[in-house]
Amino acid sequence: MDLAIKSLNKSYADLNVFKNFKIQIPEKKITCILGPSGCGKTTLLNIIGGIIKADSGEFKGFEDNVVSYLFQEPRLLKWKTVWGNIEFVLKDIYSREKRNEILSRYLEMVDLKDFKDYYPDKLSGGMVQRVSIARAFIYPSDILLMDEPFKGLDLKLKLSLIDSFIKLWLDDLRTVIFVTHDIEEAIYLGDEIFVLSSIPAEIKKRFNNDIPRNERKFKDNRSYKIGKEIYELIISADY
Repeated sequence: MDLAIKSLNKSYADLNVFKNFKIQIPEKKITCILGPSGCGKTTLLNIIGGIIKADSGEFKGFEDNVVSYLFQEPRLLKWKTVWGNIEFVLKDIYSREKRNEILSRYLEMVDLKDFKDYYPDKLSGGMVQRVSIARAFIYPSDILLMDEPFKGLDLKLKLSLIDSFIKLWLDDLRTVIFVTHDIEEAIYLGDEIFVLSSIPAEIKKRFNNDIPRNERKFKDNRSYKIGKEIYELIISADY
């Protein structure tokens, strides 16, 4: 069953971010949302996550779902170790024995088992972000919201983190809604890709990315074709 948002309206004073906006998001897939700065991508995530309220709108399929969030900034607790930062989100959910079991498995999956007793200021930027990814996934949510967590990273580090993310996602296949400015990220990660217009936002086009995940490379003809069309949408005069 897809998640559906209909007749979404959100304004800030005279600024209409969404006006009768609608979108349908498939469950247990990664949905990427692209669009120009200020088009409401982060606002949409915050409305779905309950951080801000819509002025009005219909939300179907979200009612009984638990949401977790992966931000651009790691937001780790500096006074807690890698283990403590991740365990923190599970404290009131599982017994200590169950927490230890789950934590050990996740740290193994993101290659941090040897750094579990390190504090954030002793980790590289890539390690810190892997802790954040593991923490977002380890929380038993149904929907994971991602607000440009790979922005500003060099290519090698970005690909390493995306691979860690995919490894975790394939382990539980939860619904992911991912905001990005990066076309290559969208093609590499997204099963569905929505390109938004400037405000008031509307969907310019929806792409169904059926390229097998292990074949999604930007130089591949199929990926290039999608990327070129997205790029042309972004630079078009009416965008």
